[in-house]
Amino acid sequence: WSAGELTGDNQLHISESSPALHYGQQGFEGLKAYRTKDGSIQLFRPDQNAARLQNTVRRLCMAEVPTEMFIDAVKQVVKANEDFVPPYGTGATLYLRPLLIGVGDVIGVKPADEYIFTVFAMPVGSYFKGGLAPSKFVISRDYDRAAPLGTGGAKVGGNYAASLQAEVGAKA
Repeated sequence: WSAGELTGDNQLHISESSPALHYGQQGFEGLKAYRTKDGSIQLFRPDQNAARLQNTVRRLCMAEVPTEMFIDAVKQVVKANEDFVPPYGTGATLYLRPLLIGVGDVIGVKPADEYIFTVFAMPVGSYFKGGLAPSKFVISRDYDRAAPLGTGGAKVGGNYAASLQAEVGAKA
């Protein structure tokens, strides 16, 4: 892994034959930075997010991001965006999305030779607008989000993409 750098460029420049695009070789995490009552900023167990990403990428035969590198990258992004961490008590946070993708010129089903690890941030409102409250759910047995013994335990985009048709149908 290289040392990496902070950048304001939110565009990833990758080969159109990158394994992330064709074979789904990508994993991601999500965590939040919170402003405390005294104005400081805290993360909640980023080491656990690093461990979950490591489990995900092992499942996808990808290079693991070391825990120290993961936490350092997350902290650098928070520090660079500390003005966007919402005030304490608003329920809003700075959402962080660490992302690891397989890149390079690969056509053929095999693991990538190169990877991009990036972390981006954005302020977000409360996940449960109006606080915690009962929700209406539709249970459908017509779709599988993640196959048993497949990537169900991994945080990969394909698992979320597989849920979209059921979600659109439930909302309709």
